[in-house]
Amino acid sequence: MEWLIWIGAAMSVAGLFGLFYCIFKVAGAKKAGLSDEEMREAVKKVVPLNMGALFLSVFGLMMVVMGIFLG
Repeated sequence: MEWLIWIGAAMSVAGLFGLFYCIFKVAGAKKAGLSDEEMREAVKKVVPLNMGALFLSVFGLMMVVMGIFLG
């Protein structure tokens, strides 16, 4: 089950990069000095990507754990 561990690790890293992208996107919007309403819109656009990246990372970690248990 070594392949399951490596695929899960790759998914977790991809999810982590997605989370970092969301962090930098919101930080850039904050630095731009947007108004409160514009900031809310910027955050609203990032939330689905953030949730998807978090899901990918957690699912990858579950695959790693399953690979360790089955291997």
